Formats: sequence, C-alpha cells, structure tokens
Amino acid sequence: MQASFYAIENGNVRCKLCPHYCLIKDGETGFCRVRRNVNGTLQLETYGRLAAIHLDPIEKKPLYHFFPGSSILSIGTVGCNLRCKFCQNCDISQVGIHKSVPLEEYSVDQLVAEASSMRENIGIAFTYNEPTVFYEYMVDVAQASHLVGLKNVMVTNGYIEPEPLKNVLPFIDAFNVDLKAFNDVFYRKQTNSHLAPVKETLVLLRNNKKHFEITNLIIPGYNDSVEEFKEMIRWICDKLGQQTILHLSRYVPRYQFTKPETPDFVLKHFYEIAKENLDYVYLGNVGNHMPGHNTNCIKCGATMIKRTGYHTDLSGISENGVCLSCGEGLPIVI
Repeated sequence: MQASFYAIENGNVRCKLCPHYCLIKDGETGFCRVRRNVNGTLQLETYGRLAAIHLDPIEKKPLYHFFPGSSILSIGTVGCNLRCKFCQNCDISQVGIHKSVPLEEYSVDQLVAEASSMRENIGIAFTYNEPTVFYEYMVDVAQASHLVGLKNVMVTNGYIEPEPLKNVLPFIDAFNVDLKAFNDVFYRKQTNSHLAPVKETLVLLRNNKKHFEITNLIIPGYNDSVEEFKEMIRWICDKLGQQTILHLSRYVPRYQFTKPETPDFVLKHFYEIAKENLDYVYLGNVGNHMPGHNTNCIKCGATMIKRTGYHTDLSGISENGVCLSCGEGLPIVI
C-alpha cells in the first residue's frame, strides 16, 4: 500500500509522517521498520496485516472517562517509531514484518464488519504497537467505522507530525497519549526520540477539544525525579488544564530493562503530588489495596465510578455524566 506524507529527494524518500523525518534509500525501511522505499515510492508493508486483535475493556487502554465499562475491539500490527528500552510490547513493536509473529490479513471492510457484529462493542482501538506507523490503514478503518456509527480510539506515543495528526483528528474520538518522562535526555537515551513533539501533540489535542487521557509509566532511577514530576504536573495544568486525566502506571521489567518494578510507596507518593493539582489521577498496574482506582466527585467527594480490576460500577453517575449525590458534572464521554 502506498504511504502518504513523503517527498522524493535525489532518488531517496523523505518520510514526513513523524519527527524522525527519515531519509530512506531504495529497498530500505525507515526507523519504524515498516515503511519502505520501493523504487522511489514509500510503501506501508503492514497495511491490513494484524499481529493482534482482541476485544478489550476500554479501561485497559487506559481510558477511564470515555464510555466507562464498555468494550472495544483492539488491533495492532508490528513496528514502532520509538525504541523504548522498557517496551512492554516489544515482541511486535520492535520488529518489522520479516522478523515478526505471524500476521493475519484483514481488509478494512472485514475489520469494520467484525467490529460491528460484536455485541456491546463501541468501536475500534488502534493500540498494542504505535498506530502512527500504520497510519494509512488506521485512517481508512477509522473513516469506514465512523460511517457505521462506531467510535475510534488511538493509543499513541504522540510522536507524530502536526499535519498528519490534524488529518486524522476528525475520525478519532479519543486518545491515550504516553508521556514517558519530562526531560529530553530520557527521551533521547531511552526511546531514541524527543520530548517536544509529544508536548506539541498534547497541546494540539487540547486546542482541538479532543478527548484525551495521559499515561505516565514511572520507572525507578530513570524518570522518578520528584522535581521533574512536579514540573510535568505544572505544565499539564498550565497548558492542558486542571481536569486533564492522568494515569500513573507501574513499570515492570521488560525488554532491555531488568530493574525491579516500581514500589508501591513511589506510586502512592507521585499520586498524592499529582492530586494536589489535577482533579482526576489514577494508578495503573496496581492491586486494589492502592488508591487511584475510582472516580470521585470533585465537589462532594462521592464515588461516581467504582472500579475493581476491569469491573466498572457506574451507580454513582447519571446517564449524562452528573454526580448523583450533588449534581456536579464530570468531564466524560458516556
């Protein structure tokens, strides 16, 4: 499938989809491993070729303020435009098609038909690996799924150029953006990318009034500076708003990182810091003994949404997202 957002430079292809701006020689792929220069045209090798397809709880994305308690058909291919040394899905994200798990062919029509046939499924989530690298397939599927009333979710590292992001905005209903740290040294050393484009993506989503939630994976010894975390929270408040939804997630050893998992006390401390400034902060990859599972009313404190694992109890909230105890509204799509 011919890709979009590229230019020809002296017989090579310059990909303009993400900030890497790869200059790709004939026969080679870009940094993502899946966009190849074939005789002077950029081709997407993973169009319609899925490495993973599952019906997941929406909370697994994680999205807590977008159709809570629902399920969504989730898909991924292979490849990524980051090289996170702690990648949780490295088996599919850190390979190209020639070294990957078996891939299953799904046309756009087949995928949308399957999503439409599933009871209680609200739509399609582009996740597991970075959706930016299978951009053309994502756009085609998202457009087709909207035509039959499905919702679309993009779970992303946010490392995408503004023009292609703006192009897909009308077809994506919710985003979860992984803000991996708040310093560029971490991004360069641990992911082979940069922080600034991710911040630009978040601001663009905010300015376009899109529903988005942020995930921050806390890795001991790498991005767990309290001062840096406070700086990140201040930036979120100033640039994105106090009601921005933030998920703080426990790191577990994976791929090239063997450091022990994030301790409970670190997660709890960062949760408390974030809650001083943000209205909606959650903890992920933790047991029920930890705080940060439920959605509480910011006015009266009543539990509006109670979560136990992936079971979601909406008994404290009205059908239009209002606290049943005091009538306070909640920033939510329901």
